[in-house]
Amino acid sequence: MFVANLKLKIMKKFLLAITLVSAFTTVSAQTESEKATDANSESGYNRWSIELNGGLNKPQKPFTSGYFTATPSPFNVDFGVRYMFNNKFGLKADVGYYNFENKDTSLEFKSQYYRASLQGVLNMGRMLNFETFTNRFGLLLHGGGGYSQFKSDNHNFTDQLGHLIVGITGQFKLTDRIVLNGDFTSVTGVGQNKTFDGNTSTTDERGFGGGIFSATFGVTVYLGGKQQHADWFVDSNKTKDEVAELQKRIGDLETMLNDTDKDGVADYLDAEPNSTTGVAVDIKGRSIDNNGNGVPDELENYMDKTYGGKSTIVAPTNDELVKALINDGYVTTYFDFNKSTPTNVSTEGIDFILNYLRNNPSASVDIIGHADELGRTEYNDKLSTARANSVKNTLMSAKIDGSRLNIVPAGEDTSVDKSSDIARRLVRRVTFRVK
Repeated sequence: MFVANLKLKIMKKFLLAITLVSAFTTVSAQTESEKATDANSESGYNRWSIELNGGLNKPQKPFTSGYFTATPSPFNVDFGVRYMFNNKFGLKADVGYYNFENKDTSLEFKSQYYRASLQGVLNMGRMLNFETFTNRFGLLLHGGGGYSQFKSDNHNFTDQLGHLIVGITGQFKLTDRIVLNGDFTSVTGVGQNKTFDGNTSTTDERGFGGGIFSATFGVTVYLGGKQQHADWFVDSNKTKDEVAELQKRIGDLETMLNDTDKDGVADYLDAEPNSTTGVAVDIKGRSIDNNGNGVPDELENYMDKTYGGKSTIVAPTNDELVKALINDGYVTTYFDFNKSTPTNVSTEGIDFILNYLRNNPSASVDIIGHADELGRTEYNDKLSTARANSVKNTLMSAKIDGSRLNIVPAGEDTSVDKSSDIARRLVRRVTFRVK
């Protein structure tokens, strides 16, 4: 009868502890800012859950010599209520009961350990992005402290002490409402006065003297009107934003590594991003001009061989040289796929023609538009015309009379391999013919 009354009193104390912990959690939640409260009410996941576990334990110390339990020792039970502030962090209030009995070869004893704890919870499954490889398994870390009582059936005392608690919980989701869990927890007593068998005082060893390990299995039930609980919620918008940011970074990197003039030097390092294709350049992408006459050495050699020029060419202002450069396609404006606006790095070709026309007011020029072979021929004919007109409009905006500018739609350029993206870039262009 005495034992029954004693247990009733203990349970009343634990119920009071649960009430206090729940009140603390409610007050903490209510102190959140109004903005956070509004966000919580609109969240797409449940926050509350209840947990019930049972299993085995092993008290490590202190024990009186000759007294010990089995390894492991049955049994212990935990019951908890958990609230998640978001899908990564929450609080748990729980109570636990541990039964200690002697092993067959130990001196006889029987005692009970009760605790009420408040713990922080970290959802490691979300922090470690488990969702990238599983939607069934989860992992929680929990830790905190609380109040404990220890009693012995063989002695009339109540040892009141504090404790620290830390543990790890594995989860397996059966449904959106029910989860199986397995937990391993360590409890460390603070200020324990008696050994676990109840026979000896530990006054000389008070402090962090008691230690209990437990392994339990149980079930978690999620509460609330949403479909998912915070344990399993993944912010899809955040994920999309992260993917978009990564894609942007990759795109920026690809842009940096572009080599528009095909001289082997990436655009972001190229001091002369529109050098003539095929002409030798230095490490900064500048055309090699050893004699300093303003004409790349390779072009000089080409002009000497092709047009009978002399190595005494001193500057590109020589009218025949400049016309030869233009008419042979060394002055070019490039376009992106299916675009009629020149790329930013290729507008210098238009600048070159503009200066030529200004310096030669009697000259006129054919503006020849080209397109690659992708798409319908009729469409590509129109696109080549649109590209030529785009260049013409730019020159007219620079006050070149339109009568000096003749549009020539060349349509599809079939001179390169249609299946090569790099090759197709070379024919999406406008070239010029001076008359």
